[in-house]
Amino acid sequence: MAVYKIIELGNRILRERAKPVPKITPNILKLVDNMAETMYGAKGVGLAAPQVGVLKRVITVDAGDGLIEFINPEILKTEGQEIDSEGCLSVPGTIGDVVRAAEVEVRGLDRRGKQCVIRASGLLARALQHEIDHLDGILFIDRAQNIRKI
Repeated sequence: MAVYKIIELGNRILRERAKPVPKITPNILKLVDNMAETMYGAKGVGLAAPQVGVLKRVITVDAGDGLIEFINPEILKTEGQEIDSEGCLSVPGTIGDVVRAAEVEVRGLDRRGKQCVIRASGLLARALQHEIDHLDGILFIDRAQNIRKI
């Protein structure tokens, strides 16, 4: 496995819409594995493929209960609202308060191509929404209030 360089604010790739993955190939599996290693190495909670320069709809998330890998994720349902501070590996040294759904239901493919649906709340729900935003070229600072340096 390899650790990728994380692309930072200012790189146009972060503002582009990622393409759906038509077929899970060995290269996609390698991407997922390397993204997880990169995320853990950077001590992040989530990572989206555009953050490593790959315009594919792939995310990895670990909010403390183990690794979740999603290919072609989409949010099916949202419930409630809450505001909390967020940061981003692509916007280092910056945090802001972001309103997100309190609960989400997300569908996507796992590494075997099996369709999975998860229902999440708390940090996991927030991380899933944050990473799926990246797939559409949206950064947390686009949604944040009270943006500040740390």
